[in-house]
Amino acid sequence: MRERIRAVLAGAIDYEAGLDALAVTRSTEVDPELVAAKDEACARLWRGGWQPAEVHRVVARRGQPRQADLVTDAVAAYLRRFPRDAVDERWLAQADALGARVWWTGDATYVDELAARWRLDRVAVLDLLVGLLVILAALPPIEVLVPPPGSAPPPGGGSGRAGASRIDARLLDRVRALLAKAESTTFPAEAETYTAKAQELVTRHSLDEALLAARGSDATPVVPYARRIGVDHPHEREKASLLDVVARANRCHTVSSPELAFSTVFGFDTDIDAVDLLYTSLLVQAHRAMARAEPPGGKAGRNRLKAFRQSFLVAFAVRIDERLTDAAQRALAQVTGGSDGTGVSDPVDLLPVLASRDEQVRETMRRVFPHTVRARASRVESHEGWESGRQAADRATLPTDTPRR
Repeated sequence: MRERIRAVLAGAIDYEAGLDALAVTRSTEVDPELVAAKDEACARLWRGGWQPAEVHRVVARRGQPRQADLVTDAVAAYLRRFPRDAVDERWLAQADALGARVWWTGDATYVDELAARWRLDRVAVLDLLVGLLVILAALPPIEVLVPPPGSAPPPGGGSGRAGASRIDARLLDRVRALLAKAESTTFPAEAETYTAKAQELVTRHSLDEALLAARGSDATPVVPYARRIGVDHPHEREKASLLDVVARANRCHTVSSPELAFSTVFGFDTDIDAVDLLYTSLLVQAHRAMARAEPPGGKAGRNRLKAFRQSFLVAFAVRIDERLTDAAQRALAQVTGGSDGTGVSDPVDLLPVLASRDEQVRETMRRVFPHTVRARASRVESHEGWESGRQAADRATLPTDTPRR
């Protein structure tokens, strides 16, 4: 039976013919093998660097929502093998966010229970399982950024790597709360006050960390690393461009992998945290502004609407880039000029420190991605979308803004 399943996945047997053969075979022979194949295919990806949220996202993109739910079940099944306190907290957080839990009574009855849960016939469930195996078989190994369950975590404690430094949890909660208020308020001045305070907190922490690390006050060196941030469709290229804009403004670099539905952000953890928070907030603001400004849709206007949205996001990213670059230059000039107000001592030491850290980040990126290709710029086909996107970017609140009096 396992050979027959492998033959279907390899294309040696026509998919429909193979599915029919599995459907007429006794369930006691087929079901355990299919469940085992699903779990082992996912386990191969966990060991190959993939994280739960990443597999879930790419399967939802290439397949069907219910096949992504099968991935969630595979996460729960895999976690059964390990004590919870032996699994990296970031891996657990993703599993918890997906709602991974063992809800079925046993692997032998999983297919039947799934059919009852989804109110599908047996052949439909088999189709979903075999289709999922086809998707998973095509995914390549990627860089291990979070140690999977069952692997020895690197030294350095709960962070999962030596010298990792993160924004304090309480500070992170405060920053998230400020950005949430900035996104929800309808008063621009109030939003700018919230976002300015959020950036102030993050920047102060980041600069303090940079100087402390440079002076060797910590026996364990802080090293740059990477984090994969999901970039969902539609308009993946434009969203990846916005993420790159935010990353560069926060001393990080990105490599986009559109076929795998994510971008890899390289930098120091405090800076990547800031990128993640700011990108998410700006994306929310962009979508809300786009929904208010877009022309009527419908079948007749579908192409116009698509061009409008694509052009809107291009313009939004370009204008945000201009604003972030200008704000970053002003902030750096204030710090190195000695009138920073950030509480960082000896601000003149900051320039060589930041230059050294940037080279470390670039070296890490070159090690992980020795060969990269510069992406082609998106075409702007809607003047209306372009103008609306720039106007929305001008109205967007940035953590680097100062409150208006």
